[in-house]
Amino acid sequence: MINGEVSFWWGQAGRPAPRHPLPGSLRADVCIVGAGYTGLWTAYYLKKAAPTLRIVVLEARFAGYGASGRNGGWLTNSVTGGRERYLARYGRRGAGGMQSAMSDSVDEVIRVAAAEGIEADIVTGGEFTVARNPAQQARLEAAFRADLPWRATDVQLLSAAAARSRIDVAGATGAMWHPHCARIQPAKLAAGLAATVDKLGVEIYEDTRVTGILPHRARTRRGDVEAEFVVRATEGFTAAIPGLHRAWLPMNSSLIVTQPLGPEFWAGIGWAGRETLGDMAHAYMYAQRTIDDRIAIGGRGVPYRFGSRTDADGRTPAHTVHALRGILGEFFPAARDAAIDHAWSGVLGVPRDWSATVGLDPRTGLAWAGGYVGTGVTATNLAGRTLADLILGNESERIRLPWVNHRVRNWEPEPLRWLAVTGLYRAYEMADRAEAAGRPTTSPLARLADRISGRA
Repeated sequence: MINGEVSFWWGQAGRPAPRHPLPGSLRADVCIVGAGYTGLWTAYYLKKAAPTLRIVVLEARFAGYGASGRNGGWLTNSVTGGRERYLARYGRRGAGGMQSAMSDSVDEVIRVAAAEGIEADIVTGGEFTVARNPAQQARLEAAFRADLPWRATDVQLLSAAAARSRIDVAGATGAMWHPHCARIQPAKLAAGLAATVDKLGVEIYEDTRVTGILPHRARTRRGDVEAEFVVRATEGFTAAIPGLHRAWLPMNSSLIVTQPLGPEFWAGIGWAGRETLGDMAHAYMYAQRTIDDRIAIGGRGVPYRFGSRTDADGRTPAHTVHALRGILGEFFPAARDAAIDHAWSGVLGVPRDWSATVGLDPRTGLAWAGGYVGTGVTATNLAGRTLADLILGNESERIRLPWVNHRVRNWEPEPLRWLAVTGLYRAYEMADRAEAAGRPTTSPLARLADRISGRA
């Protein structure tokens, strides 16, 4: 089994030839820090709208190195932090605007990939969420009722029999499905998007770590980039930037992928639509059926490292691999003995209120986007289009969405941060165990953890 080496996705796709580092100090119209989805989408829409702009993207490792090349491959319409959070703050118009924008963004990513010839193994099979005990079933039905009144959700509730005829998850009590989700190969999307902006004339400099983000300036050891606008698109690596150590918590998520599974296995469990698969556990899992008939399955593992440390190349602890293998066997007993070919981890950004943000300070020229808490495959596209509108001064509906210029307080200092996050995820795991053992309603431990964490 390969452990780390960034991700299985990059091993499958193959890394492009390295790009040159920053050759020295220079001047640009827009400097983007981070060549993940956020930075690349922002560069794409800016260059399409204003071809004469000089756009420079600075990347510490290589384009798509972070979460963009390591995620579970869900291009879905979920609203970061939950639609209800926007409903409470901004009313039905604000919440509905976010939901519609996210659903539209799923279609936009698919449209651009087709238009630009980006082959990312995209299959629009929808999102399939399963319940496996009475407490999860109650939450599933509540989520279905909450989604029904909203435009662009289009949810369907499935009985246990209907759910298992579609994807035969062991012990399924029911499921919910909606069409606004596609399975993707994340690294192929990142590589294709980077190649596309290269062709448009965007300058991507790799192996160029930014050591400071200041008004109209990004500092590196290779030189400074001066620009009218500097965009911070660093997501889970934001804590490493001076002055931003407590802004967003770097949350770890881990995946394993099996060997290719044979026709008999797939005939037994179905999954012919290649839907993305998730569950209603508190410490939830996520999975996909890959283009070459593997199961890639993920979960939180070790959610947080003391001091907001981030991994280097995705190496994953043995106990996390063991736990994910256990989930695989629980869901699909026929895969219990399947060989695991690769394990890896990535880091995502979590704001203190679990709500993503995008914005621009016209006075300093500093722009930002991130804090996607796991919904970034889609949210990055919406963020890129929004940042382009803000920088170009376009009066679009996007710049009026409630996440624009949203600010949030910092996370607590250490050791409070580590103690809190570690304790919260232990509470979620204890709640899941109690519910799996027969507790018929959501565990009070999970409700308390939601309130303390800011998720509720």
